[in-house]
Amino acid sequence: AEVLELSYPDFTIWLDCEKRAATKFHYTLGRDVSDLKRTGRNALDPNEDKNCQQSSTSSYKYPELDTCELPEHEKRCFHKGHLVPYNHMDHSSVSARQTNYMTNILPQARNLNIGAWQRTEEITECYRDYSTLDIYGGPVWGKGIHLAHHSIALPDSYWKVIIRDDKAIAWIIPNSNEEDVAKDDLSNYLVTIESIEKTIGQSVPVEQSFKKDVADDSNWSIDYCDQHSPQGWRR
Repeated sequence: AEVLELSYPDFTIWLDCEKRAATKFHYTLGRDVSDLKRTGRNALDPNEDKNCQQSSTSSYKYPELDTCELPEHEKRCFHKGHLVPYNHMDHSSVSARQTNYMTNILPQARNLNIGAWQRTEEITECYRDYSTLDIYGGPVWGKGIHLAHHSIALPDSYWKVIIRDDKAIAWIIPNSNEEDVAKDDLSNYLVTIESIEKTIGQSVPVEQSFKKDVADDSNWSIDYCDQHSPQGWRR
């Protein structure tokens, strides 16, 4: 399948034209210097072939997905999940807007999106003020439900790798509302980078020395920032 490397100013997306969806993303993040208010709607990338992108910008409203038990006032069981979060690009109105392109959006289980996946973003937000971070991630494709209106499949899970200085941490997290994917469950999904490479069938371009060991997540606790950063670092 043709894979396009979409080099946005502050992040990169690898887009599989056959899947019409991202297979990997990468960005480098330094100290937080801004707090641009979140605005904008989702859109197709106007500079890329529409036939390589999702065929809709609408919400992931499918009867077979809306099966989780939620109070009536809650939103859908599957959200429009950002791979590269808006908040990590809020130093630039251009880059922030580009995170809302559907090339950077995939369906994420509600419990994952506001749970374990959001915790990975909080870890990133925490440590960016102390080290330059390299972040890689993407979906894990399996035999997921085909979402006809969007012309994509539902990812089985998501993976992410964060590198800082001489430390690395990596996860594969189920894209599920039925499994324990809350923020405090994130440590259950720690893996080696080697295992991610075997799962996705492609290389994660980090130093070999990072790939064999499961991280000690105590080195990545956001409690550190709660104790050492100015109040309000988590926005």
